[in-house]
Amino acid sequence: MSAVEQTRGPKPSGRGKLLAGVGVILAVVVVGGGIIQRQAHLGALRHQTEDAAIPRVQLISPGKGPSIRTLDLPGNISAWYLAPIYAQVSGYVRMWYKDFGAEVKAGDVLATIDTPGLDAQYAASKANFDVAMARYKLAQITAKRWKALQGTQAVSQQEVDVQAANAEAEQAQVEAARHEVSRYAALIGFKQIVAPFDGVVTSRLADVGDYVNAGGGDVSARGTATELFSVADVHRMRVFVSVPQDYADIISPKLTAEVTVPQHPGRVYKATFLATAGAFNATTRTVTTELTLDNSDRTLWPDSYATVHFRAPGDPDILVIPEGALIFRAEGMQVALVDEHNRIRLHNVTVGANLGTTVQIRGGLKATDRLVNNPSAGLLDGQEVRVVDATPGYNAQPAVANDSARTDDVRAMPNDRSGAEEAGARQ
Repeated sequence: MSAVEQTRGPKPSGRGKLLAGVGVILAVVVVGGGIIQRQAHLGALRHQTEDAAIPRVQLISPGKGPSIRTLDLPGNISAWYLAPIYAQVSGYVRMWYKDFGAEVKAGDVLATIDTPGLDAQYAASKANFDVAMARYKLAQITAKRWKALQGTQAVSQQEVDVQAANAEAEQAQVEAARHEVSRYAALIGFKQIVAPFDGVVTSRLADVGDYVNAGGGDVSARGTATELFSVADVHRMRVFVSVPQDYADIISPKLTAEVTVPQHPGRVYKATFLATAGAFNATTRTVTTELTLDNSDRTLWPDSYATVHFRAPGDPDILVIPEGALIFRAEGMQVALVDEHNRIRLHNVTVGANLGTTVQIRGGLKATDRLVNNPSAGLLDGQEVRVVDATPGYNAQPAVANDSARTDDVRAMPNDRSGAEEAGARQ
């Protein structure tokens, strides 16, 4: 064997060539399959990215407003009449006769006051009256005597007139003294503190031996005068409620309310409209509304906290939507509608009364419109969206409440299932 043949080595057999060809083909297939698979993955990823760029929205429909509007507000219960009783004379409390919670009738004596100074003044006024009466009688006798001598040379006409005028002056002194006696007699009557009306003694701030100052009949003297008792007429009660401006349209003589108090859970008291202030408080933007309710069984006490559940006629012809469906923009109040091509159409609406979690729409919306629930602030007019169903138990919208439902509870609109199914079919 030559050196050249030893260098070239043995020639490959036919089987070796076949294996080499198969290896090359496999390598080409693997590389080509990888490229194809990668291209498929890129296409799927591109499709998913484009699909994810389309916003998902949930649809609701406008609902009819309630025929009965309801509202829960805090209230304060006050007595029908409540009178803080003050002393009209200064002195010492001799005795009190009615304690806390005592049932009293008008004119019942609550306490008596010992007033030695006033008693002395009363006695002096009666003595002054007696003196004035004696002087008047003397002046009358003198005037009659001088009148009898009128026309004679014994007296002049001027002297007769002077005596007559003196009698009239003494009569005026008698009247003044009589009024003074009457004034002190009235003050003596105030030594007895009496109930002004039928009711219950809600407070007693006087005890035997306490010194009390005269109130002088001036209600503004409450800070200086001594309050002895408080008497409340509780056969009926007044309920004062501050109604927000948004709900002031429900206030009318037809307004009724159900009142509950913490000390009587489960019991409901019926209240009727009595009066309203007719003006809003500039600080709270509320109007004071007064209701009245019967308390013949004396279960309600003055100054109790209460929850007042209002019922007023509503208008079912006015559409309502959740507050979350509104969009606040520079163009005004808007809602996001979805057209038949699944594109957003921003539409201006006229908002009516706020019902709590829902609002009235007085213009710009139809009952058949497909409305986006909780629209994103980034939605643009004409933007394509994809309609999806609500997540059960999380953000599904309950059906529109019936007429007896409360407007201060969540009132959401039902999903537009037909629109969702149509969008799914197009996908």
